[in-house]
Amino acid sequence: MAEISAKLVKELREKTGAGMMDCKKALKENEGDMNKAIEWLRQKGIASAEKKSGRMAAEGIVGSYIHTGGRVGVLVEVNCETDFVGRREEFQALVKDIAMQVAACPNVEYVSVDDIPAAITQREKEIEMGRDDLAKKPDNIKEKIVQGRIEKRLKELSLMDQPYIRDQSKSVEELVKETVALLGENIQVRRFTRYVLGEGIESESSD
Repeated sequence: MAEISAKLVKELREKTGAGMMDCKKALKENEGDMNKAIEWLRQKGIASAEKKSGRMAAEGIVGSYIHTGGRVGVLVEVNCETDFVGRREEFQALVKDIAMQVAACPNVEYVSVDDIPAAITQREKEIEMGRDDLAKKPDNIKEKIVQGRIEKRLKELSLMDQPYIRDQSKSVEELVKETVALLGENIQVRRFTRYVLGEGIESESSD
């Protein structure tokens, strides 16, 4: 398969408004053919999803999921634009899937990488810069390696970057975009809380 150039990705992004990774995937899937890549993005609903992402989403529902055995529970708020869509079966199924996703991902702490505080990013950088395997590498090489590791770590903390548990070939973000395309409204995962039975309780030591 031919290598997809950054210029081609940029051109597709400008034409569709889709994200960089989506554009790259569309071009790879269609062997660099621009027109087929545009069609692919439209079929997936990604091109239109990006344009809807700026619209106000203040309706929706708070969904819940309790894992078998009652040891893990999740509350998640997902917003859409209208109460009508909030009541749609497809929207409610999405909310349930996202709640199940959170239950299955103990390391996830934030909705997206953009929500991760700068202090966390800085702390991760300090940890990585101090690793023994980088001690003898030149500064410019060390910086690139550290940056790659930080990006990987931040994605591990981000819900939207997780592979969807029912279909590992797509991310949670792609799942949301597909539902945006289906229902025709902006949909945003606003927040979530994961409860683990007994978490935070210190066992009392007996004399």
